[in-house]
Amino acid sequence: MNCNTLTRIRLFLIVTTLLIPIRAAIATEPTKPRDVTFLVTSDSHYAAFDKEDRNKRDHDTLLAMNDVTSLTWPQKTGGGSIARPRGVILLGDVIDDGDTLRNGKRVSQRQWLFFAADFGLDGADGVLDYPVFETWGNHDGPPEGKEKHGFSFRAKLKERNQIRMQKGLVTNLSANKLFYSWDWDDVHFVTLGIYGANVQNAKVKYSPVWHDPQGALDFLKDDLKRFVGDSGRPVVLLSHCGFDTDWWHPDDWRTLYDAVKPYNVILVMYGHSGTGLREWAPDKDQKPLQCVNTGQTENGFFILQINGDRVRGAYRAKRYTEEKLPDGKTKRNWDGTWGWRHVLDTSFTSSTSRGRAASR
Repeated sequence: MNCNTLTRIRLFLIVTTLLIPIRAAIATEPTKPRDVTFLVTSDSHYAAFDKEDRNKRDHDTLLAMNDVTSLTWPQKTGGGSIARPRGVILLGDVIDDGDTLRNGKRVSQRQWLFFAADFGLDGADGVLDYPVFETWGNHDGPPEGKEKHGFSFRAKLKERNQIRMQKGLVTNLSANKLFYSWDWDDVHFVTLGIYGANVQNAKVKYSPVWHDPQGALDFLKDDLKRFVGDSGRPVVLLSHCGFDTDWWHPDDWRTLYDAVKPYNVILVMYGHSGTGLREWAPDKDQKPLQCVNTGQTENGFFILQINGDRVRGAYRAKRYTEEKLPDGKTKRNWDGTWGWRHVLDTSFTSSTSRGRAASR
């Protein structure tokens, strides 16, 4: 055996010996704890040329969102400081009149400009200090190409979703560019537009054009199969309408439930119908889904934290007083103070160990 061969053998043994503790450290490195804080709201209903005072109330709410790290959690949830949110989720009815021309004025476009100036997109281009993840609702206009007055909310949404993909804010975008999903830690979030169905049920009486769900259910099924698989990691579903309104049909509610039953859905969040917490399942003997009805932006927003196998949250609400006007109507006045409502503190169980790669 010559000297060169002996030198190579010695070098190999030295490198191998050095790598053993490095490999062992990698193998035993603890998994990063799951800890995700985020904000949720809906129904901002930005106005234009009329009732623009609502925009000021939305703006005030965004300023409060920016300041959440100065707050502490309600004592009912254990207290403690609130971490910086990963982002803000806005669940539809972003603008109030999705396809409107009034007295020659382009109402919808002006409403959009108010929204974009406040919420921005990535946390650096608006009033809001965090990235925003919006979807559409029944006020946001018809599908692109079916608008009558030169402005399409959904065209803007598609543009913004492609920017989100380019910036790495989301990981999956539907072929029609309307639906998307992303992960914060190992928690998987999926947007479903107005509601989680493919087409409007024939039994629903509302506009089949404006309220066309445009394939949301197929996107959800494919997304969960590809990006969650049998990993057992937590899933959060996001739509404008929930399981409490005839704007979509109970048959579709059940179909959605059946589609997500194999997965670890820990939250279903939606707007449209009010503010509060509830559980829902098609039948009493089935495991219920934890639902969060997120309320209107002008009134407040939910703060949620998914920490380990615990979910806690609460609604940060403006404290209003009511004033009776001479005409018999009631006016709400806000003195600038806030309070807590709709406190949530629950836990969930991952069906398999965390961290296993999803099937792709």
